[in-house]
Amino acid sequence: MEQHGGEPRRITIHRPEDFEGMRKAGRLAAETLDMIAAHIRPGVTTGEIDRLCHDFMVEHGAVPATLGYRGYTKSTCVSVNHVVCHGIPGERVLAEGDIVNIDVTVILDGWYGDTSRMYVAGQPSTKARLLMDVTYESLMKGIAAVKPGATLGDIGHAIQTFVEKHRFSVVRDFCGHGIGRHFHEPPNVLHYGRPGEGPRLKPGMFFTIEPMVNAGRPEVKILDDGWTAVTRDRSLSAQFEHMVGITETGVEIFTISPAGLHRPYRRD
Repeated sequence: MEQHGGEPRRITIHRPEDFEGMRKAGRLAAETLDMIAAHIRPGVTTGEIDRLCHDFMVEHGAVPATLGYRGYTKSTCVSVNHVVCHGIPGERVLAEGDIVNIDVTVILDGWYGDTSRMYVAGQPSTKARLLMDVTYESLMKGIAAVKPGATLGDIGHAIQTFVEKHRFSVVRDFCGHGIGRHFHEPPNVLHYGRPGEGPRLKPGMFFTIEPMVNAGRPEVKILDDGWTAVTRDRSLSAQFEHMVGITETGVEIFTISPAGLHRPYRRD
């Protein structure tokens, strides 16, 4: 989701006690993605995925953050194959081998929990699995660069160099973002960059890291619905997203999968 007006324009430094609210929101978002894993198969519609996630969030005392956000009418984003992000759930039926990103954000007790993962209906192609593996590893390499005194450029550089080493490309049009009691706030977290550039990281910063990686070129276009972003060359795209907080000594990931389903497409 894009930047939203009326929210803080400077980077928020949260208090130590704020971490607990983010842990709870992040855990529920991750539990939502754990729940949906068993339902991703050929024949299911993206609308059914959305309904299941919506009901789970509401049953656990949360509000789906995307529902009604800037006119968006669904509780999740479900992006299939060459859809980069912001795919609108509906009548589309998943087919064998489709790769799917599911992106959820909950509001729990005033705190936002935002995360996404890749799934597969059936079995992925060799190329699709490699793309998803590289995207996941790039996220984790970006997170490994997070610590007090590092910069946002260090994160982007870690992601970009790993992705490009595997001859894939990083999408430039979308980025991670600050989060907390607002859905989107500074800083913008680019998934490419140079070491040492950008704002310096300080304890108490909360933000998402959510690289979108294309099998082909990095360019995207927005469809006529105003939301759905697709690869211009129709190549496959993958994304993983975690929400993190900077501690005094390093980084805490708020959206780790309680069920260990960090890569739910892995069945080996």
